[in-house]
Amino acid sequence: MGRTGRRRADRTGTDRDLALRIARSWRELRRGAAVARLRAHVVGPAGQTIEQAQFDALEILTSRPDGWRMTDFADAMRVEPSTATRAIDRLEAAGLAERTRSTDDKRVVTVQVTPAARQLVRDTHVRRVAVMQELLASFSHEERVEFAEFLERFVTSIDHLAESLRNAT
Repeated sequence: MGRTGRRRADRTGTDRDLALRIARSWRELRRGAAVARLRAHVVGPAGQTIEQAQFDALEILTSRPDGWRMTDFADAMRVEPSTATRAIDRLEAAGLAERTRSTDDKRVVTVQVTPAARQLVRDTHVRRVAVMQELLASFSHEERVEFAEFLERFVTSIDHLAESLRNAT
């Protein structure tokens, strides 16, 4: 029986079994060779020299045309400030981001994307939407709505758990 048939036959199971199924799928989403090929297609030739985390940073950076304070950027990335600084270092070295000091307070550093980065994110967004539409074509509209809601809830659950783990240390 193929993967699809096996999945359909296992629609029930204990909560532990379901958690394991979801964990395996999550791993495959993050690590699978097919996903790597899709990412290469979505980011296109111009984006293949940057890592996924760097691209995530670019997407967040482009959401504020006037730039981000580094502390706010780290919060938006859900990472420690030192991790955000390293990400910006790499993006700056690639000519995709630039830092400036505030004229009001020299301790404040803001970061924004370059025009090349803005174009890269725009081009990638177009390809990503097309790929997602193709991937979701076999789902009904109602299933797509539910899927989006479940993913959003899952992300919220991850955020809450991460926050509680952080507070526990």
